[in-house]
Amino acid sequence: MTLVLDAGALIALERGDVRVVRQLKLAHDAGQPPLTHGGVVAQVWRGGDHRQALLAQVLAGVDVLPLDEALGRRAGRLLARSRTSDAIDAAVVAMADDGDQILTSDPIDIGILADLSGRQLTIVPT
Repeated sequence: MTLVLDAGALIALERGDVRVVRQLKLAHDAGQPPLTHGGVVAQVWRGGDHRQALLAQVLAGVDVLPLDEALGRRAGRLLARSRTSDAIDAAVVAMADDGDQILTSDPIDIGILADLSGRQLTIVPT
């Protein structure tokens, strides 16, 4: 099981949300680094290392996948099925595997995409 992070999870972490910190620690302790993609990083990265030191430190321990053509196509298919338009959220769901947990501040929209993905995903609200 992998912990997949959306932008809201990283923002909550940056604000010091102890539940999110605990989830990330559990993932690392289990030897499963959290996962996200470059589009999510773009949504949260604003000031650089000195302004976002905690976020920079956390991202060093997160597997950040590229939002490449293959992931973009999988996300696009999810968007077509869901009739929604948030490509970044769709890519978060598209990169998750059966049994993964998605840590999100948007459990309703992520949940819709997860249901349509055909995979067994657990949505964990921040």
